[in-house]
Amino acid sequence: MNRLGISAGNINQPLSIDGIDAPARETIPTLGMRFRLARFIKQSLKSAFNHGTIGRYRGSRGSLQEVPLRSQSLDLLKSFVHTPSPSGREIELARLYRQYLSPLADRVTHDVMGNVTAILNPDAPMRIMLAGHMDEIGFMVHYISSDGFLHISSIGGNDSVIADGQRVWVHGRERIAGVVGGKAMHLKSPEEQKQRPLLKELWVDVGAASKDELAELVTIGDTVTIQTEFQPLRQNRATARAFDNKVGVFVVAEALRLIKEGGSLHPQVGIWSVATVQEEIGSRGAETAAFDIDPQVALAVDMGQALDYPKLITADQGEFYLGRGPGVPRGANTNPVLFDMLVKVAKDNDIPYQVTATPGTSPTDARVLQTSRSGVAAALLEVPLRYMHTPCEVVSLDDVANCARLLAEFCTQVTPETDFRPLADKDNVRSFDG
Repeated sequence: MNRLGISAGNINQPLSIDGIDAPARETIPTLGMRFRLARFIKQSLKSAFNHGTIGRYRGSRGSLQEVPLRSQSLDLLKSFVHTPSPSGREIELARLYRQYLSPLADRVTHDVMGNVTAILNPDAPMRIMLAGHMDEIGFMVHYISSDGFLHISSIGGNDSVIADGQRVWVHGRERIAGVVGGKAMHLKSPEEQKQRPLLKELWVDVGAASKDELAELVTIGDTVTIQTEFQPLRQNRATARAFDNKVGVFVVAEALRLIKEGGSLHPQVGIWSVATVQEEIGSRGAETAAFDIDPQVALAVDMGQALDYPKLITADQGEFYLGRGPGVPRGANTNPVLFDMLVKVAKDNDIPYQVTATPGTSPTDARVLQTSRSGVAAALLEVPLRYMHTPCEVVSLDDVANCARLLAEFCTQVTPETDFRPLADKDNVRSFDG
């Protein structure tokens, strides 16, 4: 088996985005054969990498790496996406996360905030926290009119233009279908047609004729999410609601699995893989989880704004592309030793990555991770995402898998002696060289 995880026995194996069959595995006995096969695959079988089945293999120093994305992992991501989890209502996704990682982790805990933590080596003195937030944007019912219309408030950063006209699910005592209604354009004055609708001018219509009809079904405080599901696209991309941040939760879960199955984690290094709550309203779950864990190093995984579609100005916004690997931001919110280690790990293991700029604090869980207690060596890994906070977010599944690989590989390189202090007189990482 070569470094890319494809053995001679599966070169002709058909692959698909659904990961139909697990590849056969054969050992390639010589280094020269490995290099020749890797070069052949890179040049001639690139399309195979865009279609989902993983072959497990050992990289440098015995660490475990994978080729994107095995069918079981893709199914897990889909199940995360299909599970509604507006901020403050993450419990169903939390159950899925706990159920998936319980057989893999040495310990799984949950706290009063709703965070769920899967742990490897819980008694290790060096603690690495991996954080992906479970919550998504959505809406909350704040008023039910006498004629049965539901009036809603925003949970997180919603665009009312996008909400207007969407099919939705109302998560009451049972799930109810509805639509977001507003004044039809034909009934608007010319001046009204020039204005974007306000959320207070919209409502949810579930087809009810009265408030009394809904008395046993919907109540104040019930949540609402848009009806869109996971859909594969070309080039091993996909679209769905709430990739922000179901992808991040998936990545920290997948990284823990890779670390566990790879067997290369230092016994004195612990992994604390946390599915956090309430990031969209202020990173509240990550803040309390970090205080409890007290890690020496913490990495948040979240989505980053892809900058590779029309009408954007590169000189103004920078560059960040789908399909070119996860982003590794530089800036005040990133520990410089940690940044150098991430880049070195990516280069050493042929994992594509992109350097991005975050001159201030990060608008993610990484912000509160860094300032927990007396300070933590923190960083963010970001997966490029088009059309953030819409029902049709677009992601590259290759980027998702490579983000999990990078996270797992990094964790296996940390030892109890790794010093993340920027001024430490240690030669434990290679300086970033671009």
